[in-house]
Amino acid sequence: MALIHETDYGTPAARADGETVALDIDGQRVEVPAGTSVLRAAVEAGVSIPKLCATDALEAFGSCRLCCVEIEGRKGFPASCHTPVALGMVVRTQTPALEKLRRGVMELYISDHPLDCLTCAANGNCELQDMAGAVGLREVRYGFAGKNHLDGETDASNPYFSFDASKCIVCSRCVRACEEVQGTFALTVHGRGFDSVISASQQEPFQDSECVSCGACVQACPTATLMEKSVIEHGQPERSVVTTCAYCGVGCSFKAELRGDQVIRMVPYKNGQANHGHSCVKGRFAWGYTTHPDRITRPMIRERITDHWREVTWDEAIGFAARRIREVQAAHGRAAVGAITSSRCTNEETYLVQKLARAVFGVNNVDTCARVCHSPTGYGLKTAFGTSAGTQDFDSVEEANVMLVIGANPTDAHPVFASQMKRRLRAGARLIVIDPRRIDLVRSPHVRADYHLQLRPGTNVALIDALAHVIVSEGLTDETFVTARCEPEAYAEWREFILRPENSPEAVADVTGVPAEQIRSAARLYARAGNAAIYYGLGVTEHSQGSTMVMGMANLAMLTGNIGRRGVGINPLRGQNNVQGSCDMGSFPHEFPGYRHVSDAAVRATFEREWGVQLDHEPGLRIPNMIDAAIAGSFKAIYIQGEDILQSDPNIQHIAAGLEAMDCVIVQDLFLNETAAYAHVFLPGSTFLEKDGTFTNAERRINRVRRVVAPPGGLADWEITQALARALGYPMNYTHPSEIMDEIARTTPTFAGVSYARLERLGSIQWPCNDKKPEGTPTMHADTFVRGLGRFMLTPYIPTEERTGRKYPLLLTTGRILSQYNVGAQTRRTENRVWHAEDRLEIHPHDAQQRGIHDGERVAVRSRIGETTLHAQLSDRVPPGVVYTTFHFPETAANVVTTEHSDWATNCPEYKVTAVEVMPSHTPSEWQRRYREHRHDTLGLPAQAAEVFDA
Repeated sequence: MALIHETDYGTPAARADGETVALDIDGQRVEVPAGTSVLRAAVEAGVSIPKLCATDALEAFGSCRLCCVEIEGRKGFPASCHTPVALGMVVRTQTPALEKLRRGVMELYISDHPLDCLTCAANGNCELQDMAGAVGLREVRYGFAGKNHLDGETDASNPYFSFDASKCIVCSRCVRACEEVQGTFALTVHGRGFDSVISASQQEPFQDSECVSCGACVQACPTATLMEKSVIEHGQPERSVVTTCAYCGVGCSFKAELRGDQVIRMVPYKNGQANHGHSCVKGRFAWGYTTHPDRITRPMIRERITDHWREVTWDEAIGFAARRIREVQAAHGRAAVGAITSSRCTNEETYLVQKLARAVFGVNNVDTCARVCHSPTGYGLKTAFGTSAGTQDFDSVEEANVMLVIGANPTDAHPVFASQMKRRLRAGARLIVIDPRRIDLVRSPHVRADYHLQLRPGTNVALIDALAHVIVSEGLTDETFVTARCEPEAYAEWREFILRPENSPEAVADVTGVPAEQIRSAARLYARAGNAAIYYGLGVTEHSQGSTMVMGMANLAMLTGNIGRRGVGINPLRGQNNVQGSCDMGSFPHEFPGYRHVSDAAVRATFEREWGVQLDHEPGLRIPNMIDAAIAGSFKAIYIQGEDILQSDPNIQHIAAGLEAMDCVIVQDLFLNETAAYAHVFLPGSTFLEKDGTFTNAERRINRVRRVVAPPGGLADWEITQALARALGYPMNYTHPSEIMDEIARTTPTFAGVSYARLERLGSIQWPCNDKKPEGTPTMHADTFVRGLGRFMLTPYIPTEERTGRKYPLLLTTGRILSQYNVGAQTRRTENRVWHAEDRLEIHPHDAQQRGIHDGERVAVRSRIGETTLHAQLSDRVPPGVVYTTFHFPETAANVVTTEHSDWATNCPEYKVTAVEVMPSHTPSEWQRRYREHRHDTLGLPAQAAEVFDA
């Protein structure tokens, strides 16, 4: 396969409501939407006009003068990028006068540019080089002496790309990309005229600037000025494969560009329907973990977890695992075995793991990390609307007048979508942020929240009820929508509940810490918006009332009619790349694929016919139940695909005790993670670059994942699961993941119309996809809710059992940071460590002063169940009484202090509310010392971990 070259139309597509304009370009009749630029109209007609400052990812700029044309009846040579088409317009793009003008412009550029094309890293892929050829430039009349910029220095401070000022033509594409596409405003043009230069805002190195390394500037640069270091080192790529990023739930499409079998760079794909050609530092640059020396590429086994690992063949490893599982079930019964699916693996791989548990192990003991983050989303939205997923596509935000962001930090956790949000906010949309911490969206360049409701952790439900109270009591309800679309009895009962005095802003102010007038003003803004959209994250779901809060947001949307059309809705921002998909595929112990309960005889019959076995009708065990049962002695074996529960789950000392009590722990992953310290079998997994399949992102968009290189271990994850099933006597004989998707479509109504052929044709599909919606469903609940009428649910505020007191006076909450991802297994093994090399504890200066804590000092964080240590960062992002940390590094073991309190409906852990005390400390905690000794004895401790412990 050759390189994929995407057409650059010069300017963005026009947004016309069906009106078209006909014109003549070089004697050719062309018809385009009104508002289209002449440049874009020409490209769409197959006519090439030279350009340098123009690109279709950015608004027209008109500085390079290469795209000038002649227009009949007009004087001069207007820039085609800036000139809109007009009815009957006659355009000439190639005349002697234009050729002379363009050559003159190019001479000026080339006279101040290094003549090193043959040795330049961009040779063969340089727009300046291409345009010099396009205008027929053969010589420069001005010579190359005199004042120039050829002594410009190279800034190589960024770990992923360099900036060579000597090759810059000051076209401003990088500056505009940083502003228009990314919204960071980190770059600028310093000086005027000949002295103009591109630089970071304060003329500082890229690495010290506000640059977030999204790559938009590199993508926009038409020369070798901004260039990936991987291209400089290895040369220009030769072929491309389009695939889907394996980081967050945005689901960005990328072109993996290779030279031979080596990935040279990841380039955001313009036709990606989730990202439209944009990217973040993780997807664009942080893929080096795929070839990191820590990758395990040979299967390993050991009899006891105190033994050293022994490399074996695949047959021996699979046979060993199967024998152990058979022995456990023979001795302890079939219910002594379970499985955990991965939100990082494909839909097809996740489907096979839950099938393995149900059809081969004979149990419903299957769970997923998605339950510990977003299971309240599934429960709450299914209860209110009838389906367990978000309601809109990402592009819907472009029609939102008000955004309500609750418990989410999009600029760090979902940066590509955050850029889209910021563009809409700069265009005039309003913003309400509900979060204990001041996230970047509250105040950043050209974006400022109208209201930041800085509530106490754990009081979400009280606040959402107060917002609804204001809307009802002040007559702001959309009565027409409620009457037509919602259950009248449920609404009447809920209305009586919400008008109770305890739900008023004045009553709730003392609970939440948010002034009553702020609550009232924010409620009015949301209710009167016309189009108001809710976006939320783990700050909503990871609470003891997570499901209640999701239902509270659903109530708010129905109350104001903000559901069922573009620009509105309830939109969960999923944390990992396939959280939505792992839920869709039946990774819960009580649900088959498609969120259908295991007790439903008709649903069971469908799978029994397909799988050829009788299935259990009783729900199985969740992860906490499995661990408890293991400690009790009745659960003895577990198969874990692509998850590290010893780092990601709460109360990790309890998790460790459960794993240690098992007879057979099978870990399938890329690296020897923390859970693997307690494993008996390690099966080397495959990365997203090494497999075929699909991911489903936060907007229900099913995207293709395509194999770019071969898995170094020899097998993709789906092939490993299949091999284990066969070793246990069950025939799984798929030859390609497309066959697994065909089975999913046969058994799961929401996926009935999904196939690889249709995905290839459409690019992606948002489920439900069936006979009624053969091309998918961007907007859910447009005419009616999936359950028929929407259901208002009572949402009484019940305080968490986790309380502060004299011994534990602070509340710890957790979150993510831009440069790292989840438990850090991938990003910690990339240059992203430059930005964030360890978890730190944000603490308000007032709280720090009271405890004698200084910035950068090691502190101990102690809760009722555990203690860890890390370095303090004094910050007013958190209010007094609240501390905050990330959970990306196992050396920190943040979850050693989080409790086992969980959501009442789904067992989703309450990560966001832990009562703690913080104090100066000079040594690692007892758990960290035990961790270091255990890792060294069983796996070998990474050097960077030792550095953190010794700091």
